[in-house]
Amino acid sequence: QVQLVESGGDLVQAGGSLRLSCAASENIFDFNHMGWYRRAPGQRDLVARISVGGSTMYADSAKGRFTISRDGELNTVYLLMTGLKSEDTGVYYCGANRLSTDYWGQGTQVSVSS
Repeated sequence: QVQLVESGGDLVQAGGSLRLSCAASENIFDFNHMGWYRRAPGQRDLVARISVGGSTMYADSAKGRFTISRDGELNTVYLLMTGLKSEDTGVYYCGANRLSTDYWGQGTQVSVSS
């Protein structure tokens, strides 16, 4: 059973920074890709994703402000969020894909006050 545990969500002022962490119960290089998603009505929108080979992709709203990274020794994926805006507020989920199966964490709340 794959487990993904997020942490790092908090209440911050606009312009501030946060680093989210996603600790996986298995080797993160066993997944095709891992990423961060924000809950939207009826779906989860991609924020940032990193592939097993290290390539990254970002939502347009995240480009230039957010950085996804990973630590293979800790089996952890991070999302550094800078220049936070009120519209970044939401529940952020860590997701991982392996062999066409998606795994999700429980989510962590990010709240940005203006």
